[in-house]
Amino acid sequence: MKPVLVIIIFNLMLSAQAQQVQWAHKLIKFSSDLGGKQNGIKRILGKPDALPQCGNSPNGWSPKNALDGREVVVVGFEKPQSVKQIAIFENLNAGCVYRVFVSTDGEKFEAVWGRKSDYKTPVYKTTLTTDRSYYFGRKRRKIQEVPQAVNPGIERIILEAPMSNITMVKVEFVFALVPGQKQIDAIGISDSENPIEAKINSKPELENLDSPVVISLGNLQPSGPVVSPDGKLYFSVTNQKEQIYATTYLGNDKWDSATILPEFSQNENYNYLEVINENFALSGGAIYDKGTGDSGYTVFKNNNGTYEKQGQLKIAAFNNYNDTSDATMTSDGKTLILAIETDFTQGSLDLYYAHRKEDGTYGFLQNMGKVINSAAEESNPQLLSDSKTLLFASNGFSSNGNYDLFVSYRLDDSWKNWSEPINLGSKINTIHFDGQPFYDEKNEKLYYVTSVDEILQMKAVPLPKKHLR
Repeated sequence: MKPVLVIIIFNLMLSAQAQQVQWAHKLIKFSSDLGGKQNGIKRILGKPDALPQCGNSPNGWSPKNALDGREVVVVGFEKPQSVKQIAIFENLNAGCVYRVFVSTDGEKFEAVWGRKSDYKTPVYKTTLTTDRSYYFGRKRRKIQEVPQAVNPGIERIILEAPMSNITMVKVEFVFALVPGQKQIDAIGISDSENPIEAKINSKPELENLDSPVVISLGNLQPSGPVVSPDGKLYFSVTNQKEQIYATTYLGNDKWDSATILPEFSQNENYNYLEVINENFALSGGAIYDKGTGDSGYTVFKNNNGTYEKQGQLKIAAFNNYNDTSDATMTSDGKTLILAIETDFTQGSLDLYYAHRKEDGTYGFLQNMGKVINSAAEESNPQLLSDSKTLLFASNGFSSNGNYDLFVSYRLDDSWKNWSEPINLGSKINTIHFDGQPFYDEKNEKLYYVTSVDEILQMKAVPLPKKHLR
């Protein structure tokens, strides 16, 4: 009984010492809102998602007077709590918080902090090294250019004494204090002096993976890796006419000379393979006419080892405002997932799903929801054979730099209820573009593409399947 009692007491002590952090839960009042799902005032709610990577982001609130004016915002929190610390996360050009107030009832606000004339916000003085100018052609992303010096910071205000039952925080900004565009990511409160941080949602075991290995393919710049059931590695080449190649693993991290596959490289400008299994293959890049149901994706049927072209995959009322798209499917082809942009997007490129109808065409695409789709971009989906585990790339969640790789899990049969995306960790994700994941379930190995200084590298890393469950 004594050891059990000691453990209980120890756990109670830890619980008592645990930092209680809340993020802004609702908007009470604000001075301006440019509207829209990107950079609107609602982007300030919830935990940070434009930090720690920092810089210009659709996830940050861009006020109307962000260049040189004044703005004010009042936010409410889900539960009253004791407050010792207030943190304002400025993902772009920090140092503009002017005064901060708190309230217990929303009627009376008490000033708790004001900027002194000689006070300077500690900022990261970050200079972007990410490859934001890279363009993958029709299939891949246009990365928005941003100012080279982004100077993000977190204004942490430590109160002299804790204040009880705080429900609201009011923040006044003077954006003329710092030159350049400004964005605000989040507002948090805590009952502790321990710094409130922007954290990446990941798993400890993902930080203990082996270092990824670069796959040497000579002078070919690879894109969109896909592994077939017989172990061949398929990929597109971006420094030539975009055609599809295949190579075979020789062992000891070496691969055979890559050969072009004419049957999958029939489009004039763009060819990329999305799915290949024992029954069918799906490639992208075909020219299509809007309003016809054509999608730009071509279906191939496996006929005794030969993949025969069946025509374009058709989707009811298909429309894509973006000039890029990506696709994945369940292994039986009954459900399709696309990364496209429509009227129902949460931001830019979003993940959508559609089910196959009896005539072989697909029904209306439906957005997969706000949990998995951010105000930024979600792309490069790969659905594993369990039809529940989804890998994808995004620049819309807290990350290590530019685009990162994530995994999410389907929680029910609706295809709209997904778990919070989990970052695949800093061993895989870098400050550069990391995208186009393909997980080889048989050999438990992840393939993906990194872009550094506009040069593409394909990487591979052993990734136990249990880490993706």
